[in-house]
Amino acid sequence: MNGIHNAILQVPVGYEILIIIVIIVVLFFGVKKIPELARSFGKATAEYEKARIEAKKELAQIKGTDKIGREKLEEIAESLGIDYTNKNDDDLRKAIEGAVNKEKNS
Repeated sequence: MNGIHNAILQVPVGYEILIIIVIIVVLFFGVKKIPELARSFGKATAEYEKARIEAKKELAQIKGTDKIGREKLEEIAESLGIDYTNKNDDDLRKAIEGAVNKEKNS
């Protein structure tokens, strides 16, 4: 008995917790429900991964759109004769808006 006790003490804490969780799951749900729970967990994990990948794609697309947006702003500013070198996007938009409004009023 002492050998078994020593063997149990040598098991890392992670395994003890895992064994306790498995026992609790079996007690609550029964042996027949475990495969169904595992499938549900697998599906939920897959959905999470899909959502994570989709979010990454959207972020990359948004970052790409910002670059394109800046290039378009610079083209418009150049065509209106606005110096865009020392302006951020917001200032450039305001300058373009001001130039367009000025041309409308003229």
